[in-house]
Amino acid sequence: MTVRWPSGSLIAEAQTECQDISTGGVYFFLSKQPQDGSLIEIVVTLPHHLTQAGRIDVRCQALVQRTEIKKRNLIGVAAKIERYELLHRNTRPEDARDGSAR
Repeated sequence: MTVRWPSGSLIAEAQTECQDISTGGVYFFLSKQPQDGSLIEIVVTLPHHLTQAGRIDVRCQALVQRTEIKKRNLIGVAAKIERYELLHRNTRPEDARDGSAR
């Protein structure tokens, strides 16, 4: 999954794997720490076995609830999902930034 969060005047971005997800929240690891209380964007692909309708990309706006230092210098991030939208497979967020569609 892709995670974006504010880092000073920039937007940081990282690829990571989801450790746990529900309709209300998500938990994952990052190598850099987002600020507690910050609004982040997550794009996750739900697999066919969960959706029964093929792979579906979901863009979530989430609020960082807590962060914790874990093993191997990883930061555990727990975030509450505030809202989400389903994305068509040919309109991933990176495509929207440059105006192209794949």
